[in-house]
Amino acid sequence: MKILVINAGSSSLKYQLYDMTDESVLAKGLVERIGMDSSILTHKPTNKEEYTEVSEILEHTTAIRKVLNALTDAEHGVISSISEIQAVGHRVVHGGEIFKQSALVTPEAKSEIRRLFDLAPLHNPASMMGIKAAELNMPEVPQVVVFDTSFHQTMPEKAYMYAIPRVLYNKYKVRRYGAHGTSHDFVSKEAAKFVGRPLEDLKIITCHIGNGGSVTAVQGGLSVDTSMGMTPLEGLMMGTRSGDLDPAIVPYVMNKEELTVNEVNSMLNKHSGLLAISGISSDMREITEGMEKGEANSTLAFEMYEYRLRKYIGSYAAAMNGVDVIVFTAGVGENSIVLRKRVLEQLTFLGIELDESLNAIRSGEIRRITTANSKVEVLIIPTNEELVIARDTFRLVQ
Repeated sequence: MKILVINAGSSSLKYQLYDMTDESVLAKGLVERIGMDSSILTHKPTNKEEYTEVSEILEHTTAIRKVLNALTDAEHGVISSISEIQAVGHRVVHGGEIFKQSALVTPEAKSEIRRLFDLAPLHNPASMMGIKAAELNMPEVPQVVVFDTSFHQTMPEKAYMYAIPRVLYNKYKVRRYGAHGTSHDFVSKEAAKFVGRPLEDLKIITCHIGNGGSVTAVQGGLSVDTSMGMTPLEGLMMGTRSGDLDPAIVPYVMNKEELTVNEVNSMLNKHSGLLAISGISSDMREITEGMEKGEANSTLAFEMYEYRLRKYIGSYAAAMNGVDVIVFTAGVGENSIVLRKRVLEQLTFLGIELDESLNAIRSGEIRRITTANSKVEVLIIPTNEELVIARDTFRLVQ
């Protein structure tokens, strides 16, 4: 079975085509600048030359048509006909309490996703555009939605409830939902395979650290706590997001600066985090370079970022009464040698012994970065959220 995985943003669309007989990627690519007359399709077929096309793509329906044309192109394509695509899997950020696992796209499912727009206003509407566009281009092909929040639906009430009037939960489902669930699920399972122990016996802390970031406590294969909250704003300091802060700051700043709700929401989501503290960038690579040059603001940004990440790891070790494995994944987690070193040097109370030579190796493979004597195994595991989506799609369609 060949499955097309789609991750639709408001002005972009990522895709991968899988052959599920061996879970190989036949092609992948990205459509950028949707809504403009100079949109860019970058198509990367496996074992063929990369192909780029610049054209007018005003909405997602055209974007997917361009993708399908590229996949079936005589020179750059990897399939002879669209009919070879037997299912489409979509990434959707927020599934609320309704979607505890992945689901087939039905009128009822689409209605529920729309109802959740308020909980993920930047993401769920874009996902719905991708779903509609795929349905228009491939009306007979089954569609599946895979949610970032589903993995965290196993959290106990004590972890997901907020200490605010319960009527807000009863009426509006105000609670912790988490995010990056497909990634945390994937790397925790890969960690168990790598260390050769049953997932059910392990206490794992997974650190998905990219421009957005979250930490999850995985006990017995289940998410028992996670750092992101009702929205992806809570938790770690991120590239442009504030992470945890005193909620009283919001009305205080709104009053002083005469900000609207939309303006303060933009400030906390798009103009905070590493970008706000460093004053130069939201990119950890540039922050690290600035720190190495002695730039005070970059140094402070890095230290705040590392400190908050370390605190979450320590708190989740306490929440599970121990930890067997810590996993670093995603862009920063997989690539920042300096960040991993700084974090782990201050976690020796857990019995962690970092092997600096292993930590310094740059590789796209799963690897251990602790010594043989370390009481906690620390792993770098490249995440693969698209494969999780493809697997769930395959399972549901089968």
